[in-house]
Amino acid sequence: MKTLTLRQIEAIRAVMLTGTIAGAAKLLNVSAPGISRLVKHIEAGLGIRLFEKQAGLFVPAAEAKLVFDQIHEVYLKVEGLDFALDNLRKGRGAELAFGSVPSIAQFMVSRAVVGLRRSYPELFIDLNILKIEETVDYLLLERGELVAMSYAFDHPLLEFIPLGSGGLVALLPQGHPLATRREISVHDLVHEPIIGVDPVDPYGAIVARPFLEAGLQLNQVIRARFAQTVVSLVRHGLGVTVIDEFSVAGQYMPGLTRVALRENTGIETYAAVKKGRALSSYADETIQQLRQVLAHATRNRPWEAQRAGASD
Repeated sequence: MKTLTLRQIEAIRAVMLTGTIAGAAKLLNVSAPGISRLVKHIEAGLGIRLFEKQAGLFVPAAEAKLVFDQIHEVYLKVEGLDFALDNLRKGRGAELAFGSVPSIAQFMVSRAVVGLRRSYPELFIDLNILKIEETVDYLLLERGELVAMSYAFDHPLLEFIPLGSGGLVALLPQGHPLATRREISVHDLVHEPIIGVDPVDPYGAIVARPFLEAGLQLNQVIRARFAQTVVSLVRHGLGVTVIDEFSVAGQYMPGLTRVALRENTGIETYAAVKKGRALSSYADETIQQLRQVLAHATRNRPWEAQRAGASD
């Protein structure tokens, strides 16, 4: 026998700690005869005596002191490995940096972080809300591992991983004459004061699309940079808007009414990552959590439930 297996080392250490074969067997939850045979087999194979009996107890033989010193070192390393694995499982001492565009960050990212925290309760999370023009540098300079996006664009050094699909909804101030309808067309909205994002902006182009496809002139009376600013302006009764459903996915949104849009306009979401970069297990879990919350949001639209309840 040239080397010892981890099972043999474990048996030797158990005898050393307890001083008896029966105690070692109990510690390892195995039979005493099995431990006895294993120790004899190890001694025969090594050609040395590991234990001697003193007052009914097994004590390390003097000539085996070096062996027991090494076994102790092995166990310290195993315990260190266990500690490191536990840290990895909990995220202790680790950090995840990722970003999101504002439209997804408001509700979807926060829900995904809840699931991420459940999986890795001690993980440090650095969440950044980014403008479109900040995304490329953020990923290429490896300031973060991924960015949750409501659109994709061509870039030779970036990859876009699909997360989920959603749609657009009409958003009205509470009490608006159109708020009682089950669905609204852009033909109804075009005569209202419209608040929105510049159609030149990739996100603005998405929410402007149903108007343009219907051949309508989009006349915005107020233009804002981010979807959440648009939401706030509508809440204050300054106009109406068409917006992605993820930006208004809160169960309760006082002062606002969400109505389904007749024009079935889809919106795709993505995780943008640097091409060729290996993602951490924390980033992989974030992507999975985002997929789950996005899917849940499209299955459980609160405005549809409210409309169904009202019709019943």
